[in-house]
Amino acid sequence: MSHASPWWTPDVHADRRPFLLGRNRIQSALRRFFETREFIEVDTATLQVSPGNEAHLHAFATEALDHDGSGHPLYLHTSPEFACKKLLAAGERRIACFAHVYRNRERGPLHHPEFTMLEWYRAGEGYETLMRDCAEILALAAETTGTKQFTFQGHICDPFATPERLSVAEAFVRFAGIDLLASIATGGETDREKLAAAMTAAGLRVARDDTWADLFSRVLVEKVEPHLGFGRATILDEYPTAEAALARPAARDRRVAERFELYACGVELANAFGELTDAAEQRRRFEMEMAEKARVYGETYPLDEDFLAALAIMPEASGIALGFDRLAMLATGASRIDQVLWAPVPETRS
Repeated sequence: MSHASPWWTPDVHADRRPFLLGRNRIQSALRRFFETREFIEVDTATLQVSPGNEAHLHAFATEALDHDGSGHPLYLHTSPEFACKKLLAAGERRIACFAHVYRNRERGPLHHPEFTMLEWYRAGEGYETLMRDCAEILALAAETTGTKQFTFQGHICDPFATPERLSVAEAFVRFAGIDLLASIATGGETDREKLAAAMTAAGLRVARDDTWADLFSRVLVEKVEPHLGFGRATILDEYPTAEAALARPAARDRRVAERFELYACGVELANAFGELTDAAEQRRRFEMEMAEKARVYGETYPLDEDFLAALAIMPEASGIALGFDRLAMLATGASRIDQVLWAPVPETRS
């Protein structure tokens, strides 16, 4: 069986090079964007005690050896978030970070085992400020590459148009005919049976062992996400508190949290939080996530006790993680994420 030529062959590189140069121009423009807004660019360690504590994120594990040959586990981080929040606790007010991050079990047109995450944090500023940042960054990326519109798999998005802001509950009604909030109690507790009944009535598949989170995810992936970011970008806002492990509850309705995701051309670009700073509540949520990870995958990751200690003195803040390679794809017209990576991770073949 023949395989495509490697990325380093001159003809393949020549085809990829315009995308790669576009990527560099966008990165330079974003560095200027943050510098003019008085952000400090920080650089965080890739090796961490914990790679993150979300149930469905998979990390790469390694081992650090001491002089005597004894070892202890470390992980390649899935996000620089814990380190960035420690820097906020240390006293930084506005920080931005281009970080290589690592996620296992992920490879495809929009996924790569190693990719670049752009994260930025604003201490003392609300998460709606991040929505304005997103709109400006979409326009800046398009201006930098000279494109009038983003396209992906036949879908079009105007990066200069004001993004639509849509709550998750509104999206469930609009695209699935489901009243999501009817399955969430005032304190944020979820009711699996109510959501299952609503999904059955809407003609959606429900399995006996599905949790509320499984059902929520199915509606989001199958019915909501395929409609987001067409024509203009979509800010999908106010996720249920149960689906926002690092976000604080919304002041007006504790069933939902200060979390939004940014979509363009059906592609998820960014995930933002009004940051949770309650260390005890954060520990409780991490433990719930790891219990779910153990149930589904038979493994867990340790908690970063340093992070939880820092959270206790971290100021109120908002923060966001943006998939920089995906933004570069849309702005350069690339069709796959590996076209905007200078040296992609080799594919292993059996």
